[in-house]
Amino acid sequence: MKDTTKTGASARQAGSADTLGANSEIGRKLKQYYDELVSDEVPDRFAQLLAQLEQVEPGRKKD
Repeated sequence: MKDTTKTGASARQAGSADTLGANSEIGRKLKQYYDELVSDEVPDRFAQLLAQLEQVEPGRKKD
């Protein structure tokens, strides 16, 4: 018998995971990969290049 006591966000998450099937595993892996990428530090050389670019183009608006 299916558990119908879930409410709110947990019910929506469980329902969406069921409808995605194998894609929910792919989504979970992609989120894990993204989280690892955004937590990595920017390499020093890349940070230096960005700083040089900002000096050359000081009038550009940052996003």
